[in-house]
Amino acid sequence: MNIQLLRDKTVLVTGGAGFIGSNLCETLLSNNIKTICLDNFSTGKRKNITPFINNNNFNLIEGDIRSLDDCKKACDGADYILHQAALGSVPRSINDPITTNDVNVSGFLNMLVAARDTKVKRFVYAASSSTYGDHKALPKVEDTIGKPLSPYAITKYVNELYANIFHSTYNLDTVGLRYFNVFGRRQDPNGAYAAVIPKFVQQLINHESPIINGNGSYSRDFTYIDNVIEMNIKAMTATNSEALNTVYNVAYGKRTTLIELATILKTYLSEFDSSISKIEIKYKENRIGDIPHSLASIDKAKKLLNYNPEFDIKNGLKEAINWYWKNL
Repeated sequence: MNIQLLRDKTVLVTGGAGFIGSNLCETLLSNNIKTICLDNFSTGKRKNITPFINNNNFNLIEGDIRSLDDCKKACDGADYILHQAALGSVPRSINDPITTNDVNVSGFLNMLVAARDTKVKRFVYAASSSTYGDHKALPKVEDTIGKPLSPYAITKYVNELYANIFHSTYNLDTVGLRYFNVFGRRQDPNGAYAAVIPKFVQQLINHESPIINGNGSYSRDFTYIDNVIEMNIKAMTATNSEALNTVYNVAYGKRTTLIELATILKTYLSEFDSSISKIEIKYKENRIGDIPHSLASIDKAKKLLNYNPEFDIKNGLKEAINWYWKNL
């Protein structure tokens, strides 16, 4: 990663106290890069940024992307933006589409306006694999999408449309990163909308049966956090104009079924507690809005950003489980 190109620059990470955002802040600060964190702590955790508070290169702004004033305050002095702030989760968006739209669309637009007005050099944002919607072909290629299957998916697609308009109309350079099922350290296992990997890990550690929606055949391109960090840094530092003002899949490029995932987790956790190997996996009905299969082509990212993901699902799970075992 050409992270040294960011020396003497300032990077704003929105949602910087969240799972992905805090990992990005940690990477930037470990390379002595001035980092601004904007978060309203609706889903982000103060404990995620506690290690950074006394770092002279770290500046926390407690604010909400739904406030244009907060956005402009955070953008003031920033050279680059890594926009991670959003309300995730397909089920959450189905239960409360208005708030999801308010944060993910109106908040996103506020950030674009603030970035434009403060002359930010580049706006890198978290897009989503949910944008592929009902398009059935695998692997997913950036130029071909289907109809969205949830309010959340609609909001993330609207983000891409707005980013494109802000480049063509205001000459703001943007890069969208379509995340595929990111997992790793600091991902919260608690709450109604917890992601599957930390939720399963916590259940198994507690000797509870993980519950799979459906028969376990649904598959995902699970992507370890360090691969995501690599893509954010490469998108922010890319010098080839062809690599900008477009979207990329951020994934490993292999898919794992949910039953395979649960089996791997049981095997790895059994190294810490042998009784976990005997825990039964349970099943219930599929969730509304879930797509059956997800698999990314990462050819575009390899070609234009020299993306070379280091962690496959098994290596990533090893790292994640080591972290969870110590921290849960």
